[in-house]
Amino acid sequence: MARQDGETITDDDEVVRYERRGEIAMVTMNRPQYRNAQNSVMTYALDDAFYRACADPEVTVIVLAAAGEHFSAGHDIGSPGRDIDVAYQRRAGLWWDHTERRGGESRFAREQEVYLGMCRRWREMPKPVVASVQGACVAGGLMLAWICDLIVASEDAFFADPVLRMGIPGVEYFAHPWVLGPRMAKEFLFTGRRISAARAYEVGMVNTVVARDELETATTELATDIAAMPQFGLSLAKKAVNQAEDLMGLSNGLDSVFGLHHFAHAHNAEVGKDSLSGMDARSMKKSGSDGTQEQ
Repeated sequence: MARQDGETITDDDEVVRYERRGEIAMVTMNRPQYRNAQNSVMTYALDDAFYRACADPEVTVIVLAAAGEHFSAGHDIGSPGRDIDVAYQRRAGLWWDHTERRGGESRFAREQEVYLGMCRRWREMPKPVVASVQGACVAGGLMLAWICDLIVASEDAFFADPVLRMGIPGVEYFAHPWVLGPRMAKEFLFTGRRISAARAYEVGMVNTVVARDELETATTELATDIAAMPQFGLSLAKKAVNQAEDLMGLSNGLDSVFGLHHFAHAHNAEVGKDSLSGMDARSMKKSGSDGTQEQ
């Protein structure tokens, strides 16, 4: 993301837009033509924006939003901007450059950085983050919503992790049992079906559901209420809840399932034509997952 003086980046060509609204930093994904599918350029632009917001003493709350009809259809597996072969920038860890490796070694290194590693990094932001979700929130889109502390969803939002269609047990940031509960997590994964915003609210995955035309206002109002609290107190409260989740096994669970995720990739590559079991953006959309997503 280009860095500029002042508080607002307004260039519509930016894959992530950044805007200061008083004590609120608005971070907006901006690939609406591809349903905000996440390539590495977007991942690092998000990291730039989050770093900028965390470093700014005037920012108390961060809002993660998305331009267009959809929050995010997931990881980019089919847009013209897909950049899987581009070297990553090693911000989440010290794993070697995946472009110099082959097979499972390459996949593991890349996903350890740009998928699991980045989400873990963002979960630990010292400032509260509110997700503002409309339309599709699928696979890698779930990962972005789940690292946020609160989620405000529009009535037309829907959530899905359909990667079991690829023979993969779930996305890399496997927080499903913690955000959904074990039985709902199994239904969510076993069927690959979407759940509506209303159902997500019922199971405690989102905080508020509002009409689509009220989404920005409702998100801003919630962020404003949070911003009235002491900044350091908010940071400590966030850390306290995150630590409690980790004591309930979240951190270890992420590590263990990441291994299963890559075992599935390796199995697909060994018995089929590729690590995604032959699925691509078109076939995933056809299956009902609605987007250019995952892996």
